[in-house]
Amino acid sequence: MAEISFEEFKKLDMRVGIVTAVEDHPNADKLYVMKVDLGGEERQVVAGLKPYYEREKLLGKRVVVVVNLAPAVLRGVESRGMLLAAQHGDRVIILTTDEEMPAGAKVL
Repeated sequence: MAEISFEEFKKLDMRVGIVTAVEDHPNADKLYVMKVDLGGEERQVVAGLKPYYEREKLLGKRVVVVVNLAPAVLRGVESRGMLLAAQHGDRVIILTTDEEMPAGAKVL
């Protein structure tokens, strides 16, 4: 994993998003294609969470999404954001917020 400087980190635009749909990626065993509500805007995000989360456990979660990255094509499907997650050994946990945070809220 690449490290970034504090100045680069400050440039990231992170928002609260609510996962509204989760589908299997058509061309990858470990990827999900998710729809995320960012408060007035819905984005498609591709994430390698399949080994760690059942689809139903992701629906409705309030997640942290980096929204100012260039779109990326992952195995033929466009992703317009990146979810933040923590990894320790073989465990991966997505970063979430409590239910009081509205979709689109800026993460500081």
